[in-house]
Amino acid sequence: MGGCVSSFVPSRRKKPVDLEAGRVEAKPPKLEQVPEPKTLLPAPEEPKTIYIAVMGATGSGKTTFINMASGSDLRVGMGLESCTNEVQTSQSFMLDGKRVVLIDTPGFDDTTKSDTDVLKMIAAYLQTMHKQERLLSGVIYMHRISDVRVGGTSRRDFTMFQELCGKEAYNNVLMVTNMWGDVNEADAVAREQELREKDIFFKPILDNGALLLRHMNDQESAHKILQKLTGIDPVVLRIQSELAAVNDITQTGAFAQLNRELMEQAERNRQDLEKLRVEMEEAAQAQDEETRMELQEESEKMEAELLRVQNEAATLASEYQAELRRIEEQLHARAG
Repeated sequence: MGGCVSSFVPSRRKKPVDLEAGRVEAKPPKLEQVPEPKTLLPAPEEPKTIYIAVMGATGSGKTTFINMASGSDLRVGMGLESCTNEVQTSQSFMLDGKRVVLIDTPGFDDTTKSDTDVLKMIAAYLQTMHKQERLLSGVIYMHRISDVRVGGTSRRDFTMFQELCGKEAYNNVLMVTNMWGDVNEADAVAREQELREKDIFFKPILDNGALLLRHMNDQESAHKILQKLTGIDPVVLRIQSELAAVNDITQTGAFAQLNRELMEQAERNRQDLEKLRVEMEEAAQAQDEETRMELQEESEKMEAELLRVQNEAATLASEYQAELRRIEEQLHARAG
């Protein structure tokens, strides 16, 4: 009997699905790093500019002092001959964190300009500075300690300096002696003492706040002098106040002083002229033609000088306004 053969095929067992297989682990998204806000530093402050005027007689070393202090190359006169025939400024330089500009001025005994020319130039420059709100931190007056005596010319220059500044500005004034190497030290010290103690010299200005200092002909000494002015409040000079009030140079104390001196000079010229005329008559009577001709020539020169002195004061007012316009245009061009 045939039988039925049962065939049994075992079923394959399905492997459990590995859910982890092939899974790529998801990484958290990268976050962009936000830069930390930068702290904005304030812009550095522009250094303050201070202005210092340097005055004094011709040949007193004003320009040399300015060049030494600032590194400028302004023209320097030889001996008593002036090279500063107009107001000029140094290149700026840094001192005590401030920008310093030094102002070089001609003396009132200038060899190329009359005293009225010098006054109108200095006054016009100072008035223009005042209009532009460029105030002076101080004024330096240079004096040669090598001078055996202080002559009439130097005294006149110093008198005009006092009128320009005014007593109210003396706290911002430095009286600086120089050329100490040109004279015996004992003599120089004695002269310095005389300048300090005599009323006809520096005593009145020193008693009202000015300082008397020595310049020893090097940059270090020059900077030490200037440092006396870099930290104090600026000042308005008398002539700046006067011109701001009336804009008429003939109404200033400096003009009044100069006019007195011009009138005194004119009177001396008249007296000398009269003497010459008497001498000319005597020469004519003696039939000394050669002497008479010489006296005639000298008389003509003296008459021309007398006329010049008389005209100087009369024309100063109109010439000052022209000079003021010229200085204003010059400074405006430099600023531009």
